Parts: sequence; structure tokens; C-alpha cells
Amino acid sequence: MSRVHEALRKAAQQSSETSSPLEERVSLESPFAAMVADRPADSMEDIIAGVTLVPFAPASEALLVNPHQPHEAPGEEFRTLRTRLNHLQTVQPLRALVVTSASPAEGKSFTAANLALTQAQLVGKRIVLADFDFRRPTIDKLFRIPPSPGITDYLRGQVPLGQAIRRVEGTNLYIMTAGQSVPNPLELLNLKECRSLMLSLRDAFDWAIIDSPPLLFAADGNLLSTMCDGTVLVVRIGSTTIDAVTRALQSLCENNVLGIVVNGARRGELYSKYTYYHDYYSPRTQTQEDSA
Repeated sequence: MSRVHEALRKAAQQSSETSSPLEERVSLESPFAAMVADRPADSMEDIIAGVTLVPFAPASEALLVNPHQPHEAPGEEFRTLRTRLNHLQTVQPLRALVVTSASPAEGKSFTAANLALTQAQLVGKRIVLADFDFRRPTIDKLFRIPPSPGITDYLRGQVPLGQAIRRVEGTNLYIMTAGQSVPNPLELLNLKECRSLMLSLRDAFDWAIIDSPPLLFAADGNLLSTMCDGTVLVVRIGSTTIDAVTRALQSLCENNVLGIVVNGARRGELYSKYTYYHDYYSPRTQTQEDSA
């Protein structure tokens, strides 16, 4: 046996003799454990302060609330949702929120993005929107920003945390894209580093809004819900069935469902009364007074 192998054998023998049997040991069976074992414990405040700025230039079909035009009618429903969640936050510990659905194409990413934007409109609030849907990421497409570096790149030890976070210019919204595609999303989510990341986001931000895969198509959403304080289920009118909603709720390991968001209501029915109310009670401009 070479001297190197002999030294390794003696070191392992000494470690086993001095360690307590109750001591938690880091397993190197995961292919990613060795990559992240020696990461420096940087301050989250320092990390957040040095993140890259990106412009708010969403895709035209994204239908995102414009943070520079906060009184547009389409954002009113999300402001209502924001108000209810912020009220819940005053009566229970609630900072990390999973937004998911029973099936694909029900509007979970659309809801998560607009909820994050409306939360970020509040003065003094710092919000992070994190795309944990590694199977079919969407957030990067909605905001038209590069998909990588992102969460998977960080969890695999390829980039420091600061490079996986971006800030939308002129807002208090921070975004974590999903990152590079991986063949084993559930394995990444099961890493202790993923849970540690979730705790860090929860402590550093007023709201950590998590976009999750659909509950009935992968176990990812179920696992993510156990790491967060609450879950919001998005359903789509004319698409989601009662059976799908029932099975989705039953699939959750913890009873932390905060409510259901209904997506796909007809625009005319939803906003006609709001537009009338907003126009009636808004201050009249000089042009309106002259034409009256």
C-alpha cells in the first residue's frame, strides 16, 4: 500500500475513534456533496447587496403587472391577494410561500410572478421570486432574463449564491431562475443544501415566493411544500377538475394550504366594475374638468 493510502487509512481510523456516535456526519455519497462542502458562509446582506441588476422588460404575452404603473386594473386582484397574505403574516409565521397547481398550464408561474411584483411595490419590502420548477422553468421567459446561472447551478456548486440572484432594476424584487437543466431534479431538492437555501431566503426576505412544479405530475411540489410556511394552489376555470383539486390537496404531506387562487376568469366580468370605481373616485384631471 502506498504512503498516501496509508495516511488516509490512519486519518480515517483516528476520526472514527474520536467522533461521538451521535455526531452528524456529512455523507459524500451524493455527487454534489463534495462540491458544496467547503463553501464560505457569506453574509446574506453582503450577497444581496452585490447582485446583478436586470431591467424590467417582460415578454409581451407574459401579462405581468407593471411596477411603474401600479394602478392598472389587472393588478387589482393580485393586490387583493397580497393584502390577504400580508394579514395572515401578522398572525402566523409566514414568509416562504409555495405557489403550485394540480396540473400544467393552470397559471401558477403567472400567479407567482404577479404576486411577487405586487408585493415588491410595498415600500420597505424585499421580495424574492425563485423558480424551483426545474422540469419546466418559466420565470426566465416571463421576465426575459438568462435562465442561468440559477438555482441548480448554485446547488451543484458551480456558482456562488450571489450569481444565482438578480434584482429587477428600480424595484425591491429579486429573481432566482431555475438554472441549467438537470436530469435529476428531485435529487437536487433532497439535498440538505436546498433546505438550507430555503431557510436563508426565508430569513433574508420579507417574502420568498416559490414557483413549484404541478403536484400531480412530480413529487417536487410536495417536497417543496414541506420546506415552506404555506402553499397556494392555482386552479383554472374550465380546465381544473374537482377530482384534480382533491387529489392535489391530498398529495400534500403537510396541512399548510393557505387558499386557492382561481385563474382564467373573463376579463370583462372581472374588471368592468373595478374600472368604473377607479375612474369615479380618482382625482379628475384639468382636461377632464374642461371637457365636462
